[in-house]
Amino acid sequence: MSGLNILVAEDNPKDYEFLEQMFEKWELDVKIHRAQNGMVALEMALDLNLPRVVSDIQMPEMNGIEFARALWQRNQDARIVFWSQYKDEMYVRSLARIVPPETVYGYILKSNTSDRISQAIRTVLLDEQCWIDPEVRKVQGRAGHSQTSLSDIEYEALVDISLGLTDNLIAQRRYLSRRGVQSRLNSLYNKLGIDQEQFQSENVGDAFNLRNRAISVALRRGLVNSFELKHEEGEFQDWLKRYKGSIKPEA
Repeated sequence: MSGLNILVAEDNPKDYEFLEQMFEKWELDVKIHRAQNGMVALEMALDLNLPRVVSDIQMPEMNGIEFARALWQRNQDARIVFWSQYKDEMYVRSLARIVPPETVYGYILKSNTSDRISQAIRTVLLDEQCWIDPEVRKVQGRAGHSQTSLSDIEYEALVDISLGLTDNLIAQRRYLSRRGVQSRLNSLYNKLGIDQEQFQSENVGDAFNLRNRAISVALRRGLVNSFELKHEEGEFQDWLKRYKGSIKPEA
C-alpha cells in the first residue's frame, strides 16, 4: 500500500473524527485504518511492516497497554502514540514495564490543543523521536521513585483490598499465610504514607481505617480506577470459581 498508513485504535467516534480531520491537515498521503478495540487493532497492526499507531488506552476487549505489549512482543519497531484523557499512575507504571529498549513511542493527553496533539504524533510517527506529555512526566517521576512507587506485590495487595477481599481470602488467592498478607499490607501502607498518617492521627484519638484510607489515596494518585477494577473483578471471579470447585465437601 502506497502512502503513509496510520492505524487509529479508538472506540469513541468523536475522538476518531477529531484525529481524522487532524491528519487531513498534514497535506501528506495519509491512509487511516480504524480499529474500534484493542483486539482488532492488534490483528490490523500485525499486517503492517512498520506499524504507526495512535491508540487510546481505555478500550473494550483489550486496553491500549495490553495491545501495545502484544504488538511490541512481535514487532519492537512499531511506533505507538498513546493518546488518552487519563494520566493515571497505574497506566504510566504498566507502560514503563512493557516499552522495549530504544523503542520510539509517545503519550499525549486529549486535553491538549489540536496543534500540540498533531505535533506530538508527528514527532513520534514521522520524526522517530519520543514525545511524552509534561503532565505524564510528572507522574512518571512519582511512579519511578523508590520511596513512592509500588512493587508488584504491593500493587497486588492494593487490588485485593480494592475488591473487598478479607485477609483469609487474600491468603488463599495469593498462597500466603495471614502473617504474609499483613506484611504485604503494611508495606503498601508504608509506600502510600498511611502508616505515618495513622501515627499522627492516633495522637489525637482519631485513627483511620487503613484499608479504606489506602484505597482513597490510591484513587487520588490514579493507582486504581473503575475501568481497570472491572477487569480485575472478572479475574477474581474466575479464580473464585476455580477455588470453590477445588474445595472438597465434608463427608
